Amino acid sequence: MTKPVTPASSPFQTRLALSEADLLAAQRLRYRVFVEELGGDGPLVDHAGRFERDAFDGVNDHLILVDSRRDPRDLDHVVGVYRLLRSDQAEGFGRFYCDAEYDLTPLRNSGRRLLELGRSCVSADLRGGSAMFMLWNALADYVLEHGIEVLFGVASFHGTDIEPLRMPLAWLHHRHLAPEALRVRALPAHYQGMDLVPPSALDQRAAMLAMPALIKAYLRLGGFVGEGAFIDGDFNTTDVCLLMDTAAMSARHKGFYVRKYGGRE
Repeated sequence: MTKPVTPASSPFQTRLALSEADLLAAQRLRYRVFVEELGGDGPLVDHAGRFERDAFDGVNDHLILVDSRRDPRDLDHVVGVYRLLRSDQAEGFGRFYCDAEYDLTPLRNSGRRLLELGRSCVSADLRGGSAMFMLWNALADYVLEHGIEVLFGVASFHGTDIEPLRMPLAWLHHRHLAPEALRVRALPAHYQGMDLVPPSALDQRAAMLAMPALIKAYLRLGGFVGEGAFIDGDFNTTDVCLLMDTAAMSARHKGFYVRKYGGRE
């Protein structure tokens, strides 16, 4: 997955970060999104330089979307990013990022090849277009190359006030709860139950309107969620753990991982 992937007519290409400038540009984009837009913070965030970073950055692969019209010396050439951590990498490092939020024992005990996804974001001016789709195409290549069987990672609702999130969280709990063999659980100190609305009172339209686009995209691919949400005060988010079992996907969903889309939405 080190070769650039780009439609012939597009100024964009997807590839793994190859240089310090790539990583710094990814951290600069993350700062704009997670800190300036969403109000997040963290012990290693560099506010003076405007870089969102943490201890995992040196261990992960960084899948980036690059705008070839921009000068890497300005550190704004990365316009989309996905942070990837395989189980073999996590074993060498000692942990996954999600270990700080969820008990991952079911995943570790599964004996399957895991890929943790994180820090996914796209520049504000490219949202709603093909940017995230191009990243997902490249992610599909990565999944195939490394024989990944289960993908997982936290996805966030903005804010920590649970009241406006009752319907989408309940929808996830009642309609998309992970099978027991893969059902990770939010850690007790920041645990928020998601069984907030009885099944008879679920409103799909209200749930989907309040659901972040990234979570809806995972659900369309056959994704499911762990038990409980995690209240992340540092990032001002309410997190759920999303999982995708490639073996359990329907033929239609699995097609995403075995064919090229040519940049279409």
